Amino acid sequence: MSDRIIAACDGAAKGNPGPAAWAWVIADVHGHPERWESGPLGRATNNVGELTALQRLLEAVAPGTAVQVRMDSQYAMKAVTQWLPAWKRNGWKTAAGKPVANRELVESIDALLTDRDVEFRYVPAHREDGDHLNAIADQAASDAAVSQEPAGTALGHASMPVPAQARSTPARSAPARGASARRTAGAAPAGGPEAAKSAPATRRTSPGRGGVTIKAKFPGTCPCGKQYAAGEKISKLGSRWGHPDCGDADAG
Repeated sequence: MSDRIIAACDGAAKGNPGPAAWAWVIADVHGHPERWESGPLGRATNNVGELTALQRLLEAVAPGTAVQVRMDSQYAMKAVTQWLPAWKRNGWKTAAGKPVANRELVESIDALLTDRDVEFRYVPAHREDGDHLNAIADQAASDAAVSQEPAGTALGHASMPVPAQARSTPARSAPARGASARRTAGAAPAGGPEAAKSAPATRRTSPGRGGVTIKAKFPGTCPCGKQYAAGEKISKLGSRWGHPDCGDADAG
């Protein structure tokens, strides 16, 4: 049996930007949740929440521990497993010549991944048949975004957050389940077969190309897999609409 532990992380922002938070949950090799933590970020974007959640999770896992990280953020996962080499070569500029968003967080995660065996696995959010660990992390991040208070087993909160039923409805559009990428000990992120498997169904483009940001009349799902609410600001990302910051995922 594999000795790779299983973990999940998620970020949340009530508005984009808005009150934000991060959360992670760590299970044993059998997938049974053992410990979790969440923390507030004040006012931040959803992408900052997602990257911070991954950063805090890696800080909580001993460097020599093989771990599978489950997450519903295509942006955060691909930033550190696929796009990072090109960003470094381009002087931390995207293919469109813009500064890479959230660079300090990405650099911190890159350093934490050095000499670690980490397998990333994409899991769709808000699915009735979705990943249980991701649902726990999602709820913990959402609760912390609202309360702006830290929580977790280290603070005496022994029970796991229970995902609300309303947050377990099927996503209207999501990339294929189970896509994965990997960072093995001492390896740099790269493209190739493993990275290709994690490619989303729709390529995201920078909102600056469309130049239009509007308030959503109806709720929907961003290409990153996260939902946006009616009244929330959205931008045109390729052929779809989504969070303006998700256009930062354009790596070309």
